[in-house]
Amino acid sequence: MRSLIKKALTRTIARKGPRGKQQTIEIPPSQKLLYAVYFSLGMVACLTALEAVHLIVLGSWNSEIFAVISALIGNITGIFLTQKT
Repeated sequence: MRSLIKKALTRTIARKGPRGKQQTIEIPPSQKLLYAVYFSLGMVACLTALEAVHLIVLGSWNSEIFAVISALIGNITGIFLTQKT
């Protein structure tokens, strides 16, 4: 999974070389960015499990946990969209 996320966050730039040939340059993401994405995905998994346990044990929906899950998903989506441009 780690290489899949790293590959998704890698930028690819095409430019002309010194003799007019097309060059493709790949810029890998920083380690800090990768760790932030891994942490966010882990927290989404943990909070989803917490919400499921809350539903099973108490039988009610907790909107605060759902709001945090939605915010983290928005954060992850924003990282993927802005990193590729």
